[in-house]
Amino acid sequence: MQAVILAAGRGKRMKSLTKDTSKVMLKIKGKPILEHKLEMLPRSVNEIIMVVGYQGDQIIRHFKRYFGGRRIIYVLQVNQNGTGGALHLAKSVLRDKFLVMMGDDLYHKKDITGIMKHDLAILGYEVEDTSRFGIIKKNTRSNLVDIVEKPKRSKDKLANAGLYMLNRKFFDYDLVHIGGGEFGLPQTLAKMAKDHRIKVQKATAWHPIGVPEDLLAAEKVIHEFAK
Repeated sequence: MQAVILAAGRGKRMKSLTKDTSKVMLKIKGKPILEHKLEMLPRSVNEIIMVVGYQGDQIIRHFKRYFGGRRIIYVLQVNQNGTGGALHLAKSVLRDKFLVMMGDDLYHKKDITGIMKHDLAILGYEVEDTSRFGIIKKNTRSNLVDIVEKPKRSKDKLANAGLYMLNRKFFDYDLVHIGGGEFGLPQTLAKMAKDHRIKVQKATAWHPIGVPEDLLAAEKVIHEFAK
């Protein structure tokens, strides 16, 4: 199976830490974030499509064309036009079914394995403060209905964790523009949900890395994600 990892952004909120370094190459316990992620992928994932941009040469030099027995294909995102735009850049090399994940978030090994059992799925993590995240709305059968961006109040508490099981039907839908010249993957997926059953899976654990404090916290919890 193929996995797409979106790793093109600089991560401006990391401030000076990403002045000369790709965010996904920042280290947790002496190892790049991205390397931890590759090690947590199930063995059934045998090919990685890495969408790179800012300081992408660092990523290519480190992982080369094969890493851990997996082939890596690099796709360059010159125009930072969002997660939807990034995924479309990989369209020509993707086969029918593929995993998609953010390059700077930590996902539990069990959650990655679980989401791969579905044809179409999205991972959600339960939060208290819904105003910081895209919030998943699902029906009684736990299928995706919509994703609402940063609602101040919501009875739904599952935040979109940015881990998806997709297939090529995704490319049948026009990308949803979210402003600033960017196109959103989750917003486009919500449009797809009107025609297809997309399973919502609740996450065991999720650790997004957005600011320096998140990187420090990851040092304390990284071992939990590999269990």
